[in-house]
Amino acid sequence: MKDRMYTKKTTINVPVEQLFAWHARNGAILRLTPPWAPLKLISRIGRGIDKGVKIRFQMRLFKIPMIWEAEHMDYQENVLFRDQQTKGPFGKWEHTHLFHAQGKNRSVMEDRVAYKLPLGFLSLPFYGHAKKQLAKVFDYRHRVLKHDLEERADKGKKQRILISGASGTIGSILVPFLRTCGHEVIRLVRNQSNLGDDELYWDPYNNILDIKRAGPIDAVINLNGVDISRGKWTDKQKQLIIDSRVRPTTLLAEKISEMANPPSIFISSSAIGLYGEGKDRVLTENETRGDSFISSVCDLWEAASLKAKAAGIRTVQLRIGVVLTPAGGALSRMILPFSLGLGTRLSHGNQYMSWISMDDALAGILYILENRAIKGPVNLTAPNPVTNKEFTRSLGRVFSRPAFFVIPKWLAMGLWGDMGKETLLTSARVVPEKLLESGFLFEHDEITPALKDMLGR
Repeated sequence: MKDRMYTKKTTINVPVEQLFAWHARNGAILRLTPPWAPLKLISRIGRGIDKGVKIRFQMRLFKIPMIWEAEHMDYQENVLFRDQQTKGPFGKWEHTHLFHAQGKNRSVMEDRVAYKLPLGFLSLPFYGHAKKQLAKVFDYRHRVLKHDLEERADKGKKQRILISGASGTIGSILVPFLRTCGHEVIRLVRNQSNLGDDELYWDPYNNILDIKRAGPIDAVINLNGVDISRGKWTDKQKQLIIDSRVRPTTLLAEKISEMANPPSIFISSSAIGLYGEGKDRVLTENETRGDSFISSVCDLWEAASLKAKAAGIRTVQLRIGVVLTPAGGALSRMILPFSLGLGTRLSHGNQYMSWISMDDALAGILYILENRAIKGPVNLTAPNPVTNKEFTRSLGRVFSRPAFFVIPKWLAMGLWGDMGKETLLTSARVVPEKLLESGFLFEHDEITPALKDMLGR
């Protein structure tokens, strides 16, 4: 059968040399992978986009796990590089990345994919779906590429950034984002064997961290903490929730405070759970803490970061809302039921949910890194929180499915106890006052467009 061809072109206002070099940066592949795509990079042999580089992905096709392998077959600096499938789900896959100079400070990015589906003529009915999926993927890639290169990459001073929690939902996406923006990232890891050049071993539960081995550090981002939204909170689980946040934060704050040349900023994660039950009150960073279990956890968490502040380090407590990404967290668990028409409102649905798209969460962290006037507690949420009823209706519309089921309060409490009460039924109408007043511009300030972008719909 004849090859099918998909092509996507976008004009980007940077020199072609910069556009080409961006693709060779560590993290570029992950940055360009849509959050909804069932792909996970598991290995790379070779450097950047050089000829001969071999890449392996783990993927799922119709929920079936498989390996997709590709090799870079051609490389012409500032002109093109090409990769092709050597093992995987396609009958053929050859992806040519073309770079066209359009004057001194403008380029055209062209992606050209020659492909075949497996099974020969039996695949004919599926080519329309394949083309639609390719369009979704490359629309996302080109949107991210254009925005990052024109607005973010190499715009500020290059920083060496130490990150804890780099394998978590936010951290795993933040690391390639920062790297492709031009920063150097060192990841704190708890496996001492086979450490990579960008890794530093630590054990926060035994106070082990040789911070001197990291070399000069400009910034530290602390994203530690076990997931609070799974299962009932037993006494053992509650202690784990506290320890997983307070102990790593305490150790980091102490170690960087003792450095001869400490970093200029310490960003330590917290959560909007600090505010507790807020009903329909608008909650800014000036609001006092609530009286729930999670409020007390967040209070201890933030207090653990204050030793860095006392040492003169600009310290930010990042009060994070519900981060919208299909790659993990709350939204990832909603995809299956909502896509099947089993979307569910929680109780009366009038409780406020303060959310933020993953794109804005990443951009907000970068903005804080680069703006020295921002310090102390910062709400990392979108400007327009919504009720659970509004969120349920919006997500149902995004999937073009009804969402009329209801979990009554008594059932939520019976199933999940305090966890259900504090994470599902508590109202938190939080606004990012500090970010807004400092001039930060949100890409997603309304829930439905944010859900569509994050889910590729």
